[in-house]
Amino acid sequence: MTTYESLIVERRGPVGWLVFDRPQAANAADAVMFRELEVAWGELDADPAVRVIVNTGEGSAFQTGLDVVQLSRDPDALREQSRRTRRSELKMTAWHNQVHKPVIAAVNGVVAGVSLDQVSESDIPIASDKAYFVDPHVSIGLVSSHEMVNMARRIPVAVCLRMALLGNQEKMSAQRAYEVGLVTEVVPHDQLMPRARELAEKLCQNAPLAVWGTKMGILRGLGLPIEQAEEIAAGYLEVVEQSDDHKEGPRAFVEKRKPVWTAR
Repeated sequence: MTTYESLIVERRGPVGWLVFDRPQAANAADAVMFRELEVAWGELDADPAVRVIVNTGEGSAFQTGLDVVQLSRDPDALREQSRRTRRSELKMTAWHNQVHKPVIAAVNGVVAGVSLDQVSESDIPIASDKAYFVDPHVSIGLVSSHEMVNMARRIPVAVCLRMALLGNQEKMSAQRAYEVGLVTEVVPHDQLMPRARELAEKLCQNAPLAVWGTKMGILRGLGLPIEQAEEIAAGYLEVVEQSDDHKEGPRAFVEKRKPVWTAR
């Protein structure tokens, strides 16, 4: 795999790991991480041996938004990120980079600002009981834009408004994030990584093409009228029905054995 400066990217069996690795800066995204995230997501998604990706942070933070100090010293990088933000061309998250494989976000600590996208755009977000979420934009004179637009697709709008308008004064706990649907599970801090591995291993037992078709069928239809959304999902169903795995699943069930998936 590619060597990275700001990330740990590796494959452990069928599980790919993308770890934010700037613990000295609470894993804030600098110019290097911006460039590397696009490469890393693409590399893991393109690896045929990777069935699922776990995204987490090194140290005590998950990710804390932009490294404003570092970016202020690199005007070109700051201008480029501002341009991408205005044009909705960010390449930070799995969804930004059109990753087709399922993504588990294992939220190990604080999530702030633009990094909220990493959680709200993951497929199965889980959190440590020490994690919390904050959107500081208005507290430093900035507009909270795409972060809350994306989050409002997952949790109630009133919760998004409260969080965005109160800025630094409102820290959402992991338990509250679970209650409103931002994360799907909260576990004791020392159980977060084992639980992420367990979920990844369970997911890998399922047919890869069926997992892909299910994920894309659901997400591509978000925000569309139900008839269009169902038509999109039916298109993925039709594609997967042509696969060997579509035949293998029922055959293995009848023969009372574990299926052997080929992703063909």
